[in-house]
Amino acid sequence: MPTHERQGSLVTSQTSARRFQARGRAGSELGQRQSVPLRQAQMFVEQWPEAPKKVAEKILDHYGAPNEATPTKLLWYRAGPWSRMELTADEVEHNFPTPHTDFLTQYVDYPVPAERASDLVAFHGSVLLDRTAGQIGARCDHEAYNTLTLNLAVEIIVGRRTVEEARRLYGETAAAFVMGRSAPYAEKLLFTPPENTTDPDESVIPESLAHQAVEKVKDMFGAGETPK
Repeated sequence: MPTHERQGSLVTSQTSARRFQARGRAGSELGQRQSVPLRQAQMFVEQWPEAPKKVAEKILDHYGAPNEATPTKLLWYRAGPWSRMELTADEVEHNFPTPHTDFLTQYVDYPVPAERASDLVAFHGSVLLDRTAGQIGARCDHEAYNTLTLNLAVEIIVGRRTVEEARRLYGETAAAFVMGRSAPYAEKLLFTPPENTTDPDESVIPESLAHQAVEKVKDMFGAGETPK
């Protein structure tokens, strides 16, 4: 990529950052404004492997049509307690707490301190961290197990439970859920996300250097204009 294109990209990125700061929002809401006809999503799902197909039918019945869809993926934004959901025909093998495949990913808004990240990864390989967006996700084959994962992940974050304790309780709760016994950790989210969970981090590029790049781009485009 030529230098002037790199500098132009920097200007565009900085402009976007300032826009988000001014609006006080963590991310784009464009996806949430999209919609896919329910029948179209159902037609995609009909071609999926058996396990994700069955779960997709239940999710579609419960949450309705997705905001976005491709032949192998359905996406919802701000549905129920979830900040975003992704259901895919592609499966990932996973043996904790018992052999199954993962294909349903659900995120909630929750801040993840960097010092807790390794604990969360050690607890559960399908915990997904997005520190910048301030979201934590879980990927499994059932909404109840994602709920269980996130409840225990938050307890690890706040120091209420160790990794070993969380793994043991996960197995016990998952077994109870399958047997139709009381399993409160798998039945609903037991925490309330804070108001602002994002973590934009800190700039490590000197302000003067970034300013020089912006001025060079303005000179290239003339009349004080910058690329859109």
